[in-house]
Amino acid sequence: MTYDFQGRADAAKCDANLDQTASIRHIAGMSTLVKICGLKNRAVVEAAVTAGADMVGFMFFARSPRAVSVSDVLAIHDAAPSHVEKVAVVVDADDALLDSIVGTGAIDVLQLQGAETPERCAYLKARYGLPIMKALGVATKDDLTRITDYTSVVDRFMFDAKPPKGALRPGGNGNAFDWSILTDAKIDKPWLLAGGLTPETVADAIRQSGAPCVDVSSGVESAPGEKDADLINAFIKNAKAA
Repeated sequence: MTYDFQGRADAAKCDANLDQTASIRHIAGMSTLVKICGLKNRAVVEAAVTAGADMVGFMFFARSPRAVSVSDVLAIHDAAPSHVEKVAVVVDADDALLDSIVGTGAIDVLQLQGAETPERCAYLKARYGLPIMKALGVATKDDLTRITDYTSVVDRFMFDAKPPKGALRPGGNGNAFDWSILTDAKIDKPWLLAGGLTPETVADAIRQSGAPCVDVSSGVESAPGEKDADLINAFIKNAKAA
């Protein structure tokens, strides 16, 4: 089974933008791309779009305080216009769940946040015809060796802090890592920086890592799972000014 949606064109365009931003972001007028993740209702999607988000993420993982259902996303995804990417975040999801998510036609990109193997990534890319973003946990520079395992089968990477021991979630824990680990890393695909970013730290994180795109969830919340429009606005403003 192969799925084909119009959103693929916008997704490919965003990949090109990520590449361009990474290589020439020092040129006046270029700005970092921003993904606001873990959105649960129409109001916060609209707040993210109004603030200038380039991507919005929906968390299909029951253990997360940001979890949504397929019907939830069907009801709110159209609050983001077509030029804003809609990203489905899943953790070791089975084909049945992914079929229901992708089958809505509401999603442009699949973000794999679990222990998905390169073989699983390749299978999902072929099955759905959507860009695949693989999240990799980072604590030390040695963790970047995994990049080569996935480069040929994914379209983007996300570098997130490794979850603390005993954590129930692989991401969204509010932890950061040493951003300078990424400064001279060889990454041949577009990539995003995540993990403990806040309005106060995002500019420094971009300067240290050279990230072409940043992702935030807990860093723009007033309580777990509850997004704050003012924090979203401040985060995007600071990221794009960095």
